[in-house]
Amino acid sequence: MKEKNPEEFTEEQKKFLQTTREELIIAGYSDKTLKMYLCYLEDFFKKIKKPVKEVAREDIVSYLAVKREKENLSNASLSLIHASLKFFFNTILKNKILNEIKIPKKDKKLPTILTIKEIKALIKAAKSGRNRTIIEFLYASGIRVSECAKMRIVNLDLFEGVARVQSGKGKKDRIIILSKKWVHNLKKYLKKKKIQSEFVFSKKNGKPITSDTIERMVKKCALKAGIQKKVTPHVLRHSFATHLLESGENIRKIQELLGHSNLATTQIYTFVSTEELKKVKSPLDSL
Repeated sequence: MKEKNPEEFTEEQKKFLQTTREELIIAGYSDKTLKMYLCYLEDFFKKIKKPVKEVAREDIVSYLAVKREKENLSNASLSLIHASLKFFFNTILKNKILNEIKIPKKDKKLPTILTIKEIKALIKAAKSGRNRTIIEFLYASGIRVSECAKMRIVNLDLFEGVARVQSGKGKKDRIIILSKKWVHNLKKYLKKKKIQSEFVFSKKNGKPITSDTIERMVKKCALKAGIQKKVTPHVLRHSFATHLLESGENIRKIQELLGHSNLATTQIYTFVSTEELKKVKSPLDSL
């Protein structure tokens, strides 16, 4: 989405954007969500032709209808826009108008999963060094990309084979597992790493790398590996959970490792796991 030039906003809109940003920070929203919400709010301000406080229900409905009909947005994207506007109107304007506007529920799509063969190909494509260490970490632990980017060395317990994720999604701490193979490769990586930083994966200035950097790297390696599926860091998280489930691991333990507050979120992997389905004999084979 193209951002509006700051000069194009009215003083009122600038003030509202700044206040919204501050409220999102105080509420503990992630950097990614903060940027998305502000981007959608900027787009909304760009489209309306009246002072914000004069916006009526029909203006919002018309805006959302255009997004759905002319821009052909998915239910998930429309839901994000609705959520961003709802936060603004409810929190900043103290106006519950968005509560009355109903939108379709998000599409329930099954997550993309890589096979063991594809995981091996992806790791091989990354070769050695930082890229391979990151990809192995994402798959070996099921960590979120934002958590991976900000992982501090001090939070790794290489002897016990665990790590602490601080202030993960929902601002909750949790413990994740570390692969023995990954720990071995990490030690070699850190030994060669010339940059002094508190973060496991850092830029030249010592600051943590960004989630976007990891996203681009994973996609590039997937392309190099010849994987036809759309591969993202989150696909590696999905694969971690599914492969654990297929190996017979308890779903409650997987829930804790992933940091899901609701078991129903973890149970989606029972629908993509194919190992048990493969054992079912087709009735045709009994004829």
